[in-house]
This record gives sequence, structure tokens and C-alpha cells, in this order.
Amino acid sequence: MTLKTLKWYFCMVQESISNKSVAIIGSGPAGCVCAKFLKDSGFCPTIFDKGKYLRTILPTGGGRCNLANAEFDFKNLTQNYPRGEKFLYSVFSKFGTEDTIQFFKQIGVETYIQEDNRIFPKSNSAKDVQEKLLKTLKGCNFISEKVLSIEKFDNCYKITTNKSSYAFDVVIVSTGGHGDFNIFNKLDLKINPPTQALVGLVTKEDFSKISGVSIKNIKICGKELKNLENGDIIFTHKGISGPLIYKISSIFARKGMPYKLVFQLVKNFDFQTELNKNSHKEIKNLIGQFVPKSFAEFVLEDLNIEKDTPCHKITAKLRDKIYNKLTAFEVTVISKVPDGEVVTCGGIDLKEVNSKTMESKKYPNLYFCGEVLDIDGFCGGFNLQNCWSTAFVVAQSVCTKF
Repeated sequence: MTLKTLKWYFCMVQESISNKSVAIIGSGPAGCVCAKFLKDSGFCPTIFDKGKYLRTILPTGGGRCNLANAEFDFKNLTQNYPRGEKFLYSVFSKFGTEDTIQFFKQIGVETYIQEDNRIFPKSNSAKDVQEKLLKTLKGCNFISEKVLSIEKFDNCYKITTNKSSYAFDVVIVSTGGHGDFNIFNKLDLKINPPTQALVGLVTKEDFSKISGVSIKNIKICGKELKNLENGDIIFTHKGISGPLIYKISSIFARKGMPYKLVFQLVKNFDFQTELNKNSHKEIKNLIGQFVPKSFAEFVLEDLNIEKDTPCHKITAKLRDKIYNKLTAFEVTVISKVPDGEVVTCGGIDLKEVNSKTMESKKYPNLYFCGEVLDIDGFCGGFNLQNCWSTAFVVAQSVCTKF
């Protein structure tokens, strides 16, 4: 749906807006964008949040706000979500990447596309995005109270906070992946326990000596991860991190510990020929042609091979040991880095929600958008795209219904 279509749609529904009261719980990216759409359609939503509004957008994209990813085919876009791929087909068909770009342009946020397809505001400032989006919400009601529970009555919902109670016809929940899921205790909803995703991994192996060393464009082995593109890894004092590791941690978010990972650090090559061609070169320098020198020395130390050994003294047995380390480097993952996640895996089970409307299947007029749903994507703007798109579908559904 283009911006022109968006304007047409909301102009049409504005003529027939009812006086239904709407509450939005959570003022994160999804909640605020949903409020903007509803406000433009004639509603006056009430937003509940005990903290600063739209605060969670500030650290995104390293403070630059990675708004989306330049994948304009909605079917291809869904493939970047380990959880939610099929559910998002309908969502992204209604509001995709181009709609996101046009939406932000409308509120004064011009964007650009990086070489890696990540979309950022030209200001390179999440604060700028926050300010311009909040500016569009003037006229909405804001209640700075902590929501404790949501309860369904015959014709409305009761929202209880730490200070008072309120009744609303429509409730939209956008509390994010780190929100308090206890607010649903009085409703019969299946919630998948949140766990870390997009996070560094702690390994059995000690990589503290090479902490900060990165290896680029490596391949992950194994059937479960065969569709992953090559990527970069970074060794840390706790284990491994980097773009490829974030993807793996996301796919394996619910996998039991410990588990093993095998990396092809160097493409298959004739190691013996290289040894023969460089017979007088020290082995550390030869291996250093394929991987960072500090990592080469780390591997040799691990194999109890003197790093200054001339290549012509490397036996066939030692050659095979080195080659196996480079082409099948194995690590054992024992846990995730505590509090290191970018997003969480978990939330409202998708079977509870109608993907065409984002409305609860059990509770009419109860909607969900953003990361409160059991949807999470890879790094690169995919998680914010989920927020923008599900927020639009909620607003569209409410406008159509009332």
C-alpha cells in the first residue's frame, strides 16, 4: 500500500469514525506508530506507559535508528524472521518496506539505503526520529502509569494500573519483548516464555587471548544452518559474537545447551602445496595469509605447535591437524551472554492472533502489535519493520471495524 493509498484509506474511514475509546499499552515504536495512524483517522487513543515515550527506539542501529531493510519483495522479507515468517505474509502485503519509507518521509524523516541494504534516516539520529514521531501524537492522551492487568468484561476492557482503573472499548497491546507479561494473567492467552535472541554466545573454549579478533566471510556448517549466508564472527572474552553469531543465536534461540557449532574459516585449499611453495616460511606466517595472524598463533598454540616452525618441518600429521582447524573449527556453546540480547524470542503465541487483523481470536477488540508477539527477525531493520507493519494492520482493522 503506497502513501497515496494510505491517505485515501484514512480519509475514507475518517468520515465514519465512531466514538469508541481506544487504549494503547506501551509507547514503543509499534504503539506510537499505531497511535499516529489512529489519530489521523479521527480516533483519540490513550497511551499508557510508565517510562519515557518512545525511549526504546533510541539505542536502535547504534543510535542511528535502522528503520528498515531494503528488501521490497514482501515474500522475501518474511524469510528474515526465524519466528513469524508465514504469519507476516499477510501483514507485509499490506504494509511493506516502501510504505515505511513513505511514512517516515511524510513525518519529515528522509531516509537513505546503505550498501548492506539497511535503511537509516539521513540525520543518522534515532533522537530525531523519536522527536518527529512524538510530534505527530499531539492531541493523544498519555497516562504515565504502570499497567498491572487487563480484564475482559461484557462490553469493555478494564485496565488496572498502579494508581487507578480505566474502561476502554478497544485495547491494543504493544509492550514489546521485554514487557511485563503478567498483565495478561486475567486472560486465557498462550504466551511463549521470552528468551534471548540476537545475542553473543558463551563457549566452553577460552578465547580471551584473541578477544576482539574478527574473521570475515566464513561459512557455518550443518544441516540446520545450511541456508545461512557467509558472515563475520568476532571472538570475545566470553566466547563468540558478530553478525553471523547473532543469526545463529536467533535460529537456535530455543535450542538446548550445550550444542556444537562448526565453522569453515578457510575455503578448501591444497595445504600441502602451500607448505611446499613456502617451505622456509614460518608456519605462523603461512597460516596468517588466510586468517588474522593472532588467530593463527592461537590455533598453533592450541595444537602445541611452535609458531616459528619452518613449513618444511610440518609433518603430514601436523598438516592435517592445522587444516582441520581451519576448515572445520569447532566450538561448544554453553550459554548466552547475560543481558546481551538485541531482541527477545517469545511473546503472544501467533495461534492466538488473526494475522489479517492482529486481533485476538478469543477476545474481540483486543489487538497486538510489535515485539509483544512471538515474532523476531535478524539484525538489519527487520524487527522495526515488524513494528511498523503490525501497527498499521491494527489501525486499519480498528478503523474498518468501527
